[in-house]
Amino acid sequence: MQTIKRVFRVNRRDISYLRWTIESYDGMAVVRTINPNEAFIEIMISPGCESQVFELLDSLKEEGVGCEVIRMDGLAKNP
Repeated sequence: MQTIKRVFRVNRRDISYLRWTIESYDGMAVVRTINPNEAFIEIMISPGCESQVFELLDSLKEEGVGCEVIRMDGLAKNP
């Protein structure tokens, strides 16, 4: 299976909430903290779920949870 990887900078206090919210949508995406001090997270998005993830992130921004795209790596192979 191939996933799409995106790296974001978020508010440190929002890392857990973002992870819990995104991963509550079973099979849509997985969140990994790259650097907790700098608040970098990586979201690995399942194929076909890109628009849902970005709609969810937009909705979370309206709630005051900020995130900024830092890097877009494209496709990554997962075992």
